[in-house]
Amino acid sequence: MKVRRETLRRVFYLFSLFLVLGMTLCLFSSVGAEQKPTLIIMPFFVEKGDAPQRGAVCPLCKGIYRKGEILTIGPVILKRLLYPKMEALNLFEVTPPEKVDEVLSPRRRQEMELSPLASSIRFGREMNVRFLLVGFLFRFEEREGSSLGVEKPASVGFDLHLIRMRDGKLVWEAKFDETQQPLSENILKIGAFLRRKASWLTAEELASVGMDEILSRFPGLDKIEE
Repeated sequence: MKVRRETLRRVFYLFSLFLVLGMTLCLFSSVGAEQKPTLIIMPFFVEKGDAPQRGAVCPLCKGIYRKGEILTIGPVILKRLLYPKMEALNLFEVTPPEKVDEVLSPRRRQEMELSPLASSIRFGREMNVRFLLVGFLFRFEEREGSSLGVEKPASVGFDLHLIRMRDGKLVWEAKFDETQQPLSENILKIGAFLRRKASWLTAEELASVGMDEILSRFPGLDKIEE
């Protein structure tokens, strides 16, 4: 009988230990998740520009881009590419695109086209997030030809701006503006040529490579929170 009680006591002790460990792990996991700042990725704004001699000008950073064709599907492609890349950084709790689309009414989208910065900040604060990522698309031209040879190469121009909600401050920005060129025209860009698979890319592939390049220089949370 004494042996049986001792066995039960040990079983109970081990069960209690595992229970406490499990609760502790869940607590740490929950705390870790809460430490990730929330982020909304806004749909890309299309900025065609009104002055041909100046090109297209970014309303936020005033960067100048060569004007060009913007395929209708361009903003949708950039948005689809950006979400998994931002999640892969593992820095933010990214709001699902479906939730953003549910809240963004056609009227709200029109307001944002007229005043992208102020209206986007208002939207971000209404959604109670800590950061907002705003992008502008200036050019999205598809290649004419194949991966082996083209009559016209793909050409893409866009930028990204990270806004901190607590003070409306722009804490990071980056741009990509490129028309693909053969290596023979610019031997100094052999690294970029190899990263582009040494072939002629589609506009979507070029945009994806561009995003990877600028996000590789994305700062840590300590830089954007200070």
